[in-house]
Amino acid sequence: MGAIQSLKARAVVVDMEEGVIQHMLKGPLSELFDSQQLLYDVSGAGNNWAHGHHGYGPQYRDALLGRLRTAAEAADSLQGFLLLHSLGGGTGSGLGTYLLGLLEEEFPEVFRFSAPVFPSEDDHVVTSPYDAALAAACLVESASCVLPVENQALAAISSRLEVATAKGTAAAGSGLGGPGAAKSSGTGKPAGGNAAAWDAMNGIAANMLLHLTSSVRFEGTLNTDLNDITMNLVPFPRMHFLLSSLAPLASPKDMAQLAQPRSVDQLFSDVFSREGQLLACDPRSHTCLATALMMRGRLSLNDAQRNIARLRPSLKMAHWNTEGFKLGLCSQPPVGLPYSLLCLSNNCCIADTFSTLMARFDKLYKRKIFVHHYTEFMEATGFDAAAECLNGLIAEYRRADSAGPAPVTRMRPRGLTFL
Repeated sequence: MGAIQSLKARAVVVDMEEGVIQHMLKGPLSELFDSQQLLYDVSGAGNNWAHGHHGYGPQYRDALLGRLRTAAEAADSLQGFLLLHSLGGGTGSGLGTYLLGLLEEEFPEVFRFSAPVFPSEDDHVVTSPYDAALAAACLVESASCVLPVENQALAAISSRLEVATAKGTAAAGSGLGGPGAAKSSGTGKPAGGNAAAWDAMNGIAANMLLHLTSSVRFEGTLNTDLNDITMNLVPFPRMHFLLSSLAPLASPKDMAQLAQPRSVDQLFSDVFSREGQLLACDPRSHTCLATALMMRGRLSLNDAQRNIARLRPSLKMAHWNTEGFKLGLCSQPPVGLPYSLLCLSNNCCIADTFSTLMARFDKLYKRKIFVHHYTEFMEATGFDAAAECLNGLIAEYRRADSAGPAPVTRMRPRGLTFL
């Protein structure tokens, strides 16, 4: 018990709204965080990317650097930085991407991973298209690898888990089941804003990150460190956005109760299905540039190879990387399960997510609505630069999606001429 109480997360926790930090400190994990590694202000960034990035960022630069160095120096073997933030508000999008740029500047040789939460199409923050677009442009330029999740996809997964519980296919009385559980309203958030459903959505995203880092924390016959992901799944520098999918799906605290039994083959089928993605997209309808299959528990390389051979005909692989599967195997399964699987895929369907975001951005920006709030902290040309960056990224993914092998030019034999 004493060892657990002395354990501290190697984390820097930042929020410009003091109430969020205070709420966390009153929760069950309050003892896990070092109070010297917390940073907060009072009023927040007001859902304004520019306020967070160009206002609070320079203001707290030295304090951020000090906390980052403290955390990095405590590491025996620094694998990388993992930034968890939302793109729909001011602090997560603005100060979060400022922090990412700071990491690039101060630790240029260390990989920078971002796990951003993309806002839903009907997000209640009216300026979220601005915040998300401006932040996403920074992710294109400064992140080594991005693993986006989306509120709309998480809400849909949470709703399906609740329905499964109600039908008796999972244990009753869990955090997602029963009369207090919230349903997805089909709007990218749980109906009624039920706390249990929000916890489940956060838990599913957290489970993906736990799986991602499992090979760093546990032994395995074919462990994959974080640097291997960037090396094998990012064929071009700007195209570093990876889809993530899990099987079985559940939050960590409900894993044993809600995760329905799956055969090994079903596990692999689930991670390539549309319903298993943590981003609202259909990976089978677009080109896959590279894929990592990260297994935990009682799975083997033979299981992976057999299922890759079974599923490959239904997947559209890049013509220059038809064998583009990176395999990882960690021996330690999640609590309560014999095995699980995380799939990370660099898939061209991410262009649809960015196209939807840019459509929402253009709807506001063509009328210059709310722009004056942002120009208090930044130049108006920043909007145009972000739009150019994201439209260019969309075009790169579209070209990769439609690319095929170059036609083979056959030379016709020519007759021999003898003198």
